Amino acid sequence: MPARLRLAPAVEVAAALDRVAATPPDERPDRADLKLLVKHFLAVLETRAPGRSVEVRVPPYAAVQVVPGVRHARGTPPAVVETDALTFIALATGELTFDDARADGRLTASGERTDLSPYLPLVDSP
Repeated sequence: MPARLRLAPAVEVAAALDRVAATPPDERPDRADLKLLVKHFLAVLETRAPGRSVEVRVPPYAAVQVVPGVRHARGTPPAVVETDALTFIALATGELTFDDARADGRLTASGERTDLSPYLPLVDSP
Protein backbone atom coordinates (compact mmCIF):
# COMPACT_ATOMS: atom_id res chain seq x y z
CA MET A 1 0.00 0.00 0.00
CA PRO A 2 1.42 3.44 -0.89
CA ALA A 3 2.82 5.35 2.08
CA ARG A 4 0.27 8.09 1.58
CA LEU A 5 -2.58 5.65 2.21
CA ARG A 6 -2.30 3.98 5.56
CA LEU A 7 -4.87 2.68 7.95
CA ALA A 8 -5.30 5.16 10.79
CA PRO A 9 -5.52 3.98 14.39
CA ALA A 10 -9.10 3.04 15.30
CA VAL A 11 -9.27 5.60 18.09
CA GLU A 12 -8.31 8.41 15.66
CA VAL A 13 -10.89 7.25 13.10
CA ALA A 14 -13.63 7.08 15.74
CA ALA A 15 -12.77 10.54 17.07
CA ALA A 16 -12.71 12.06 13.57
CA LEU A 17 -16.04 10.43 12.71
CA ASP A 18 -17.56 11.84 15.91
CA ARG A 19 -16.28 15.34 15.13
CA VAL A 20 -17.54 15.20 11.53
CA ALA A 21 -20.95 13.97 12.71
CA ALA A 22 -21.12 16.78 15.29
CA THR A 23 -20.40 19.49 12.72
CA PRO A 24 -23.44 21.73 12.22
CA PRO A 25 -25.05 21.36 8.76
CA ASP A 26 -24.17 24.93 7.80
CA GLU A 27 -20.46 24.43 8.56
CA ARG A 28 -17.71 22.42 6.88
CA PRO A 29 -16.00 19.73 8.98
CA ASP A 30 -12.35 20.21 9.85
CA ARG A 31 -10.10 19.58 6.86
CA ALA A 32 -7.70 17.44 8.91
CA ASP A 33 -10.56 15.12 9.92
CA LEU A 34 -11.74 14.81 6.32
CA LYS A 35 -8.21 14.05 5.14
CA LEU A 36 -7.65 11.41 7.82
CA LEU A 37 -10.97 9.68 7.10
CA VAL A 38 -10.69 9.77 3.30
CA LYS A 39 -7.16 8.38 3.31
CA HIS A 40 -8.05 5.75 5.92
CA PHE A 41 -11.14 4.55 4.04
CA LEU A 42 -9.32 4.55 0.69
CA ALA A 43 -6.68 2.33 2.33
CA VAL A 44 -9.44 0.01 3.54
CA LEU A 45 -10.96 -0.04 0.03
CA GLU A 46 -7.55 -0.84 -1.45
CA THR A 47 -7.30 -3.82 0.92
CA ARG A 48 -10.84 -5.07 0.20
CA ALA A 49 -10.76 -4.54 -3.57
CA PRO A 50 -7.18 -5.13 -4.65
CA GLY A 51 -6.48 -4.37 -8.27
CA ARG A 52 -5.87 -1.46 -10.59
CA SER A 53 -8.79 -1.31 -13.01
CA VAL A 54 -10.84 1.49 -11.40
CA GLU A 55 -9.54 4.79 -10.12
CA VAL A 56 -11.43 6.16 -7.11
CA ARG A 57 -10.90 9.90 -6.67
CA VAL A 58 -11.80 11.99 -3.64
CA PRO A 59 -10.34 15.40 -4.43
CA PRO A 60 -8.38 17.12 -3.06
CA TYR A 61 -7.39 14.39 -0.62
CA ALA A 62 -6.39 11.27 -2.55
CA ALA A 63 -7.04 8.79 -5.31
CA VAL A 64 -6.42 5.07 -5.49
CA GLN A 65 -6.65 2.36 -8.12
CA VAL A 66 -8.67 -0.67 -7.01
CA VAL A 67 -10.83 -3.57 -8.25
CA PRO A 68 -9.48 -6.62 -10.06
CA GLY A 69 -9.28 -6.48 -13.83
CA VAL A 70 -7.24 -4.91 -16.59
CA ARG A 71 -4.53 -2.70 -15.10
CA HIS A 72 -4.48 0.97 -16.01
CA ALA A 73 -1.03 2.55 -16.30
CA ARG A 74 -1.03 5.80 -18.31
CA GLY A 75 -3.26 8.71 -19.19
CA THR A 76 -6.90 9.07 -18.23
CA PRO A 77 -8.19 5.85 -16.68
CA PRO A 78 -11.05 4.15 -18.54
CA ALA A 79 -12.94 3.52 -15.29
CA VAL A 80 -13.28 6.31 -12.72
CA VAL A 81 -15.39 6.92 -9.62
CA GLU A 82 -15.21 10.45 -8.25
CA THR A 83 -16.92 12.02 -5.27
CA ASP A 84 -16.44 14.55 -2.51
CA ALA A 85 -15.09 13.73 0.94
CA LEU A 86 -18.39 13.82 2.84
CA THR A 87 -20.09 11.54 0.31
CA PHE A 88 -17.18 9.11 0.40
CA ILE A 89 -17.26 9.01 4.19
CA ALA A 90 -21.04 8.41 4.11
CA LEU A 91 -20.49 5.53 1.65
CA ALA A 92 -17.68 4.10 3.78
CA THR A 93 -19.75 4.16 6.96
CA GLY A 94 -22.93 2.81 5.36
CA GLU A 95 -24.92 6.02 5.83
CA LEU A 96 -25.37 6.19 2.05
CA THR A 97 -25.56 3.51 -0.61
CA PHE A 98 -23.58 3.65 -3.82
CA ASP A 99 -26.77 3.56 -5.91
CA ASP A 100 -28.37 6.41 -3.93
CA ALA A 101 -25.21 8.54 -4.18
CA ARG A 102 -25.08 7.98 -7.92
CA ALA A 103 -28.80 8.70 -8.38
CA ASP A 104 -28.51 11.90 -6.33
CA GLY A 105 -25.56 13.09 -8.41
CA ARG A 106 -23.23 12.96 -5.41
CA LEU A 107 -20.73 10.83 -7.33
CA THR A 108 -19.84 10.08 -10.91
CA ALA A 109 -18.92 6.63 -12.14
CA SER A 110 -17.86 5.86 -15.69
CA GLY A 111 -16.47 2.72 -17.25
CA GLU A 112 -16.56 -0.96 -16.41
CA ARG A 113 -16.41 -2.30 -12.84
CA THR A 114 -17.22 1.07 -11.29
CA ASP A 115 -20.07 -0.21 -9.12
CA LEU A 116 -18.38 -0.31 -5.72
CA SER A 117 -21.47 -1.67 -3.95
CA PRO A 118 -19.91 -5.10 -3.31
CA TYR A 119 -17.13 -3.46 -1.30
CA LEU A 120 -19.25 -1.02 0.73
CA PRO A 121 -19.60 -0.11 3.52
CA LEU A 122 -15.97 -0.09 4.60
CA VAL A 123 -16.61 -0.21 8.33
CA ASP A 124 -17.56 -3.42 10.09
CA SER A 125 -21.05 -3.38 11.53
CA PRO A 126 -21.29 -3.63 15.32
